[in-house]
Amino acid sequence: MRVLVLGSGLMGKEAARDLVKSKGVEKVTLADYDVKKAEAACHVLQSTKLTPMFVDASDDNQLIPLMKQHDVVINALFYSFNVRVAKAAIRAGVHSVDLGGHIGHATDRVLDMSEEAKAAGVTLIPDLGVAPGMINILSGYGAGKLDAADSIKLYVGGIPLRPDPPLEYNHVFSMEGLLDHYTDPCLIIRKGEKQVISALSEVENVHFEKFGPLEAFHTAGGTSTLSRSFPNLNCLEYKTIRYKGHAEKFKLLVDLQLTRADHSVNVKGIDVRPRDVLLKVLEPIVDLKDKEDVVLLRVKVEGIRAECRASCTYEMVTYKDTKNDVTAMARATANTISVVAQLLGSGVINKRGVYPPEQIVPGERYIQEMADRGVIIKEAFRWKS
Repeated sequence: MRVLVLGSGLMGKEAARDLVKSKGVEKVTLADYDVKKAEAACHVLQSTKLTPMFVDASDDNQLIPLMKQHDVVINALFYSFNVRVAKAAIRAGVHSVDLGGHIGHATDRVLDMSEEAKAAGVTLIPDLGVAPGMINILSGYGAGKLDAADSIKLYVGGIPLRPDPPLEYNHVFSMEGLLDHYTDPCLIIRKGEKQVISALSEVENVHFEKFGPLEAFHTAGGTSTLSRSFPNLNCLEYKTIRYKGHAEKFKLLVDLQLTRADHSVNVKGIDVRPRDVLLKVLEPIVDLKDKEDVVLLRVKVEGIRAECRASCTYEMVTYKDTKNDVTAMARATANTISVVAQLLGSGVINKRGVYPPEQIVPGERYIQEMADRGVIIKEAFRWKS
């Protein structure tokens, strides 16, 4: 299996780390516009399977010929590239997976390419991070164990193991993406009806063993494709986990119009986006540096089985790999996209078209593969009285 990884940032680099360790993978190309960054990542990973390469992902004349030399493409670029890369993969006749991007309906636009992908004989699976991604796979797996699922509740958070003021948060992926999730509206299903509600709303207390006190609140994009895959749900909610007080602090920044991507002010004759200033101010405050992070996840699927109420719950607590200096978020995210890419390239996943993870990734196999990589997902099935 030959795999092309687009983007040598943290997730691309860590996906490549897993790929070169895998027996079924013969060749990995780590491609980036910043080829020195790709070369540095390859130097760290030290594998004869791995080759750095320059590519301008905005230029199809470069991208498509490179894709054609591989069996599967892992798109680890910022989500603004997802639609372009998906179109290029179809034209190249190569399977492709990405890390998702519901902001701006990027994933919806990829899903709309299903007929073209089928005609090209390829499979595209978007949304393969943690949230969306892991939560989708587990939701689909849990729903499959019930005769009818009517409720899916999702909780995910990447947080520092030892929080510091003032935000008690350190970023483990794009801060720009985080502000989108905190600013844009959230799609949920409540009492069987789709609704749109504000991000950072309906704060509730949550508990994970060894952690707390914690809170969870709505953020945009988390329910991803689940409302399409399970249109008959009575309840669908996604909440982000943070240490107590986080939502209130960021809600003030949102209310002050400091997080909007489409808002600017004139300062001494110069148009300035407050968001750009905020990102620059936050940069040193939220930088994880060498601190340890942890990813907490809970997926609860409820419904009917054998005419009785039942639930499937999945929980994960993943810590930083201090030996290899790999963040917990990178372990959970990069391993997810690498595992699914390999299931696709090896033929375990063989349906053609574009599918969200919950419709096509085999849950039992995925949980096993993640456990082999030290990412343990615990399952609990319960009958309800």
